[in-house]
Amino acid sequence: MTANSRLLFWFIVCPMTYIIGLIGLPVAYNALMSVQDVQLSNLGTLFRPFVGLTNFATAASDPLFRQVALNTAVFVVCNLIGQVGLGTIVAAFLSSPFPGSTTIRGLLLVTWILPGLVVGTVWKWMFATQYGVVNFVLHSLGVIDQNIAWLSDPRISMTALNVAHIWFGMPFSMILIAAALTSIPRELYEAAAIDGAGPIRRFLYITLPSIKPAILAVCCLIVVSALRAFDVIVALTQGGPVNATNVLPLFAYQTSFVEFNFGIGAAIGSFAFLLVFIVALVYVRTIRSEQSA
Repeated sequence: MTANSRLLFWFIVCPMTYIIGLIGLPVAYNALMSVQDVQLSNLGTLFRPFVGLTNFATAASDPLFRQVALNTAVFVVCNLIGQVGLGTIVAAFLSSPFPGSTTIRGLLLVTWILPGLVVGTVWKWMFATQYGVVNFVLHSLGVIDQNIAWLSDPRISMTALNVAHIWFGMPFSMILIAAALTSIPRELYEAAAIDGAGPIRRFLYITLPSIKPAILAVCCLIVVSALRAFDVIVALTQGGPVNATNVLPLFAYQTSFVEFNFGIGAAIGSFAFLLVFIVALVYVRTIRSEQSA
């Protein structure tokens, strides 16, 4: 075996070991727990009573699970629309060079680099009922007459969570879409302008078709990110009030490590993992289609 072959061997073995050890084994162990009766008393043993799909049936029959699943769907859809929409608008705005455009783009990306717990804590202060910045600004603008309980009213707490998470994730969408915008030849816009096409028509008939593969990829990444959301929600609402902002990852954690129903918690986690895995397959297929185009 030559030196290059040995180097290539280790370049393959090291990442595969990482993937199997830190991703594959936990997923397999969670799948095993989802078909077993796992309680706090037998958590330390590997061979536990086999219950088949009972844990999945128990979770699916729980009205709280159905509420959490609906919350998750609303959360994913709102983040998908908000992050893609705002990301596209901001990316299109920053694609035209002007003084400070690069600096603004970098500052926006800083918000995505921040830890989710920090973002959730900051927005929790901003949404505070008595001293929050959001209510202060709305009062100053004359939009509201009395303070809004953003995080303690079940009717609007999901709105507050979506605003915070869209603000957190939008810069990532923006930077990917902005990268796709740079690949569009400027001659297309110039030719369209000469033919009398306005900004809206140029955006609809040149920009959107050109960045469609990038937008599809961004949509898949946003869905995966929203389905895995945990830290921002824990810091901001902890799933409350009355589970109005509870989602599948947080519900799986609460079931396992608060109620100590590890088997049912693993079943909920497996369901969330299956959704993420399906979206990841769509993402990989989108990337392959883009590369072969």
